[in-house]
Amino acid sequence: MTDRLIDRSTKSAHLFPSLRASYVIINTMLKYLLKTMRPKQWVKNVFVLAAIVFDRQLTDINALAVTIGGVIIFCLLSSTVYILNDIADVEADRQHPKKRNRPIASGKLPVTTARIAAIVILVICFPAAWFLSPSFALIAFAYFIMNLLYSKWLKHIPLIDVMIIATGFVLRVVAGVSLIQVERFSPWLYVCTTLLALFMGFGKRRSELVLLAEGANSHRKVLDGYTIELLDQMILIVCASTLMAYTLYTVFAVNLPDNNAMMLSIPFVLYAMFRYLYMVQVKGAGGAPEDLVLTDRPLQIAGFLWGVTVLIIFYLF
Repeated sequence: MTDRLIDRSTKSAHLFPSLRASYVIINTMLKYLLKTMRPKQWVKNVFVLAAIVFDRQLTDINALAVTIGGVIIFCLLSSTVYILNDIADVEADRQHPKKRNRPIASGKLPVTTARIAAIVILVICFPAAWFLSPSFALIAFAYFIMNLLYSKWLKHIPLIDVMIIATGFVLRVVAGVSLIQVERFSPWLYVCTTLLALFMGFGKRRSELVLLAEGANSHRKVLDGYTIELLDQMILIVCASTLMAYTLYTVFAVNLPDNNAMMLSIPFVLYAMFRYLYMVQVKGAGGAPEDLVLTDRPLQIAGFLWGVTVLIIFYLF
């Protein structure tokens, strides 16, 4: 009996370290997988909420639940794109001063594990998207395919690369519209979304060009097709166009109060865009716009005040 107890104790002593080791390995892989999924980038999917907010359905619980489900699906789909993109760009990322520290490029997350995770996410996302709305599922699929084409070819073509990024934002807005019964959503918001995305996209390219300096084209091929002067001109054009389009929206959109109260939100948009320009051209930031949104306090305050103003005008006037 004693020998059996000793034998069992010995087996347990070997078993528990093995379990602990497995737990540590799985936990580490999940941590690196989450990092590869870029949770910071999920902030971009707030554009899926545009339809429910600007169509004054934010207080509709059913519409809100469906829209939040759509946001989650877009977060997972965009993360899958990042996983596949990191797999495809692993060699180029290893030459980049920052990207070489990414989990796949650094070897911390095995490529096989990343591929399996991407497949599992897709198997979950597309049936869930179809359950929410067949039209939403088609838009989500188009978004996914477009991003695969971007990762493989389109991101290497100057101008087209930023236009594809802008299209991705517009598709997010369209996806949000497809999830609810829209009554008063203004087409002006598609124009504003497109221009704003172009503005941030060109700002991102400018920051990358400055950061990588002479070796820019060896890290991101498309940067060879840009110059600082060209990007500054396009940023100026798109910035002015965005402000003009948003101003016209606050005046002419059919679902706004007749007293033109929406014009009160213009100063916050104006400041936010000027602040972004300041951070890009003076501080050399903007290479990752989502980092600016999540870390720059003045930009956050402007965004918060804009959001509060919009909600008051739409839901209390």
